[in-house]
This record gives sequence, structure tokens and C-alpha cells, in this order.
Amino acid sequence: MSMTDPIAVFRMEAAELFEQIESGLLDLTHRLDDREQIDAVFRGLHTLKGSGAMFGFDALAAFTHHCETAFDRVRKGEKPATSELIAAVLAAQDHMRALVDRPTDDHGNIGDILLSQLQRAVEGGAPMTAPAQAIQAEPAAVAVKSAVNTWRIRFSLPVNSMVNGTNPLGLLDELRDLGECRIAVNTSAIPSLDVLVPTDLHLSWDVTVTTDQPRSAIDDVFIFVLDDMQLDVETLTDGVPAIAEPAVVQAEQSVPVVLPVAVAAPAALPVPVQAPAAPAVEREAPGGNDARQAKASENVRVPAERLDELMDRVGELVIAQSRLRQLASSSTDLQLRSVSEEIERLSGELRDTMMVLRMVPVGSLFGRFRRLVHDLARETGKVIELVTEGETTEVDKTVIERLADPLVHLVRNSIDHGLESPEERRAAGKDEAGKIMLSARQAGGEVIITIKDDGRGINRERVRAKAEGSGLIQPGAVLSDQDLLQLIFAPGFSTAAQVTNLSGRGVGMDVVKKTVETLRGAIDITSQAGQGSDVSLRIPLTLAIIDGLLVRVGTGRYVIPLSAVEECLELSLEEDLRSRGRSFISLRDSLVPFLRLRDLFRTGTKPDAHQKVVVISTGTERVGMVVDQIIGDHQTVIKSMSKLHHDVATFSGATILGDGSVALILDVAHLVAAGQQQEAQVRAAG
Repeated sequence: MSMTDPIAVFRMEAAELFEQIESGLLDLTHRLDDREQIDAVFRGLHTLKGSGAMFGFDALAAFTHHCETAFDRVRKGEKPATSELIAAVLAAQDHMRALVDRPTDDHGNIGDILLSQLQRAVEGGAPMTAPAQAIQAEPAAVAVKSAVNTWRIRFSLPVNSMVNGTNPLGLLDELRDLGECRIAVNTSAIPSLDVLVPTDLHLSWDVTVTTDQPRSAIDDVFIFVLDDMQLDVETLTDGVPAIAEPAVVQAEQSVPVVLPVAVAAPAALPVPVQAPAAPAVEREAPGGNDARQAKASENVRVPAERLDELMDRVGELVIAQSRLRQLASSSTDLQLRSVSEEIERLSGELRDTMMVLRMVPVGSLFGRFRRLVHDLARETGKVIELVTEGETTEVDKTVIERLADPLVHLVRNSIDHGLESPEERRAAGKDEAGKIMLSARQAGGEVIITIKDDGRGINRERVRAKAEGSGLIQPGAVLSDQDLLQLIFAPGFSTAAQVTNLSGRGVGMDVVKKTVETLRGAIDITSQAGQGSDVSLRIPLTLAIIDGLLVRVGTGRYVIPLSAVEECLELSLEEDLRSRGRSFISLRDSLVPFLRLRDLFRTGTKPDAHQKVVVISTGTERVGMVVDQIIGDHQTVIKSMSKLHHDVATFSGATILGDGSVALILDVAHLVAAGQQQEAQVRAAG
């Protein structure tokens, strides 16, 4: 994205503002009197309105103005914050998103309906009497509207304001909203035509406003441009200045409103929505402004597609380096070997750095579910508490994007099928509030994301009856507990007695399983009647480059993800013959099933004299794979399989080796499941 695309920049900024506003609103649901959150929500709405007007999103600015006004009344103590008001603003925020994403669409009368709900929510609350501490903390916020005053405002903006996205007309419109307004423009600073730069701003304004609003309302108009502008505000009595204000507002002076750093837009954006600095005890030393700009420039916004392109280049570099290493290993040229080792070291460091750039905290995914749980609680009438753990666990950004929908299905399913109503929970001796826990942790090369509830658990008899009725299993079929629970992920499967807005159609859980499998992951599920259920998603840390174990089976070479490998054992030809028919090896007093990949892949070759067993695991399940040779470790650049091979479950992808040949990457989860199924069949036959 280039700096010449202001609409894309605004949409990116608006998305961040929506997240901040929604987070503040959801925090308010637990602490309705939290003045810090009230102020944060108001500032977010104010910023969104101003930025929308600057970039031509007039419908958004007009609609947001009403929400801002409602929260301004709460901020000033005229009305209390209520759950109804928060719900109304959350619903209004969804409409704001639509106005940002589809500004030219016909949205009908949705906006009018939402504004009516907002008006009812505001007027339904009784006037709030502010506590003494709130009056001391922010007297202007709870003050009754002052008498009518006439203010004279003279201001000028930096020369580069319009290049950075500031629209002076938006500021003038906000001043007009305060009351009767007379505006005069000063053009004396405009240079001659031969030196005039069209994008530079050389105008200043002299504005007279008659309003019943306090001085703080004027400050709010310029709240995000105060740092660099010149502003002179004075009151007029019969047209004569009465109280003089400072002619220039410097960045280090105290500003009536203090904004947290989180509200300020990154310096890389061309929209100057930077928050004014908090009041400081000591004045800033010379050059402090340069220090602030240097610190702000430490963070650079990079579009995701550029990271993907860079990742592709790094992958090609890893492949080329692998070819160079193979050539160097077969050469006697010491200089070539030295250069190969140096390039291998640099490419490895570049790969590791690139992988870190793609990693995103899973907390960015968990944060989306606060709103979902809030809305579902209102819809179902259930009391729901959302708990999150391990938000700092990092996952590849592509994994985060593709996990969003599966987690939505799982959370909705837990709320609808798992959690009981408050009456049922009280009758069962539980707390009235049901708990949904989202947790994440890293285990080796995997991230395990768990959705846990303390509800009624899965009714196994109902699952079996539904599966038999749908023809998924034969009546009376012997299934392990895990296999029985996994039936809920079958297409079209649902135990709901009736279809609701949340679930019941059986089109959600099978999508979850398919998505997780395309990520080379697996799903584990446990449940206890009356105590709740746990669904764990085991997902690879990254989908781009992995460390693999290169093995040979017959004449073909295959890659096993190194994170799944536990150990390697030797299997002699005699032991192989003895184990025919049972396919088990004894590993530290436990039997581990194994698969002969030569038979599975139908290589048609004779086994080597000294075969190897590679023991792999997913979670608590283990299985061995018999290969002819272990070649060694391999940096594996994962290439997706073609659409013609999408149903080949044994392989999760392919990679290019140093000699240019292709090696298939084994799907560990599928092979472990096959090994466990083989073990179950042997035990049942025995």
C-alpha cells in the first residue's frame, strides 16, 4: 500500500478505532462507572467522526456524530452509562463498519432505526449525579452548560497539513455546530504564483462563535491537531476582548484532555490524529519533539501481502541454498564449501527473522470473542463469563486468519449446547454464570488452542443415537470414546432438538474439522457429563518453512515434520518378519503400533537389511513408521498440493530438494490416526 492511497489508510485506521471503541464498550459492561473507559470511547468516536469527514465519508461522520453526542452526555455526567446504551452503541458500530466498507451502498433505514434505539437508551436513563471525586478529577466534564458567550478564535495549521490528510473545512464545520458562527479567511500569507506549491496550506482563519458551550468544547474541536498549530482563543464582551489566551499552543503545554497512547494513530499514517501529550511536571528539553518523532518511526506499518511476497522469496532462497550445499558437499573446492556454509548461515538467520515477522500474538484472535460472547449472552439470556489465557502465545499470521471462523463455530456451539440456563445451573448446584475459557500454549512445533466450558457436557447416548439414525455408524458398533466424540464433526451432524439462530443445522462443526486439517492440524475432544467439554486444536506454528526429517522409502524420499518426531529405532529384517501380523514394537514397557510405509505407498521394492522406525506423536498418541533410510534433517519449504490431489490425506504438501526433485511431506495427524485405528482393530480381533 502506498502513501498515495488515502482511503486505504483511513480504512486501516478506522479498523483500529473500531477495535478500541469495542474494547472500551465491553470493558464498560463490567464497570459502568469507569470514567477512563467512558472518556476512551468518546475519544474514539470523536476521532472516527473527524477522520471520516476528512476523507469524504460524510455518512459515517454524520452517523457517528450522534453516538459521540450520546457519550458526550455520559462524559459530562448528564446521563448514566447503562447496559442498554452500550448495546445500542455496539449495534451502531456495526453500521459504522458497513459505512466504511461499503460507503456507496444503499443501507436503507438501518441508520434511522439504530439512532432511534440509541435515543431511547439515552433518554431512558435518569440524570446522573456525579460523585465528588469525579468532580474533582474533571470539573469540566460535569459542569452544567454555561451562559451564552462569544468567542474569537484565530488559528492556522502547518504548511503540510493537507498533504498529511487534515481538512480545515472539517474543523470549521465543527465550530459551526457549536452555535452562530462567522468565519473570515486570511490570505495574506499566500506566496506568488511562481513559488506557490499547490499542496501547501498558507491560509489562516478568524472565527467568531456565539455558543452556550464551555471553552473545553472549542478545545475538543482542535484536540488532534493542537501539537503543531497556532491557536488564539479569547472571549468577547460586546465585541471587545475580555480574557486573552496564549497566542501559541505548544506541544509541551497542558491540554484539558489527556489521551492514552493507545488512542494515538501511528506516525506512519498520513492522517495527523496524534493525541496531545499528557501534562508533564518538567518542561520538555530542546529537541524533545525530534526524539518523539524518532521513537514513533520505530514502528512501520507493512501490508500483509508484502510479508507474503518476502516469505516466498525467502523460501526460494532456502531451496537454492539447499542445492548449493549439495553441490559443495560433492566438491573438493574448499572455497566453495566455505561460501556454501556462510550462505547457509545467513539464509538460516534470514529465515528465522522472517518467521518472527509473521508471528502474531493469539490475543489478537481471542479479543474478537468478547463481542461475540456479549451478544450471545443477550440473545440467549444466559450469564456467560469469558476467560482467556496465553494471549501472548504467537502463531503464524496465516494460521490466525484461518482459525477465526472455526473458533467462532466452537464458541457458539459451547454456548448453545454446552452451557445451561441460569435456572438449570442453579438446580445443578453450579454458579449462575457459565464459563467459557479460551487458552493457548506452545508445545514443541505446535500451538494448542483449547475451548473449554463448564456446562452439561456431551450426551454420548444422544450422539450415538443420532449417528446410527443418520447411517454414520452401524447399530451397536464398538467405538472408542474418542471416536464417538469425533462424530460431532461429521457433515450434517447435530444433536440439537430444534434449529436456532446459533446452531442446529449441522453445517458448522464439519467446517471446523476441514479447516483444521487444511492447516495440518488435529482436533482432540474430551467431555464429562455435568462438568463440561474441552476441544483442543493442535496447529503448526507456521505454514511456510519447517524443519523436517528426510527419509527414504524404496526409491522415494519423504519429509516428516521434525517437531512430531520423538525418536528413531532400528528394525532388523528378522524383527520385521517376526512382527508381521501384529505390527507392534516394545518401547520402554509400552507397545507402540507401527506402519510399514513401503506397504502403504506400494513401492514394490524389497526392504533394506537395516530398516528404521521413526516414532512420531500428536498429543498423547504415538505411532511408528518403518522407513528404509534416514537421510537427515532438511529445511523444508512447504508447497501446497494441487487441486487434483486434495483428497490424498496421507500427504500435507510437497517440497523441492537440493537436486531439484520433489519430496512429499507426510501428514502426521493422519498417519497417527491410521496407526491407532490399526491398533484398535488388532485388539478387537484378539
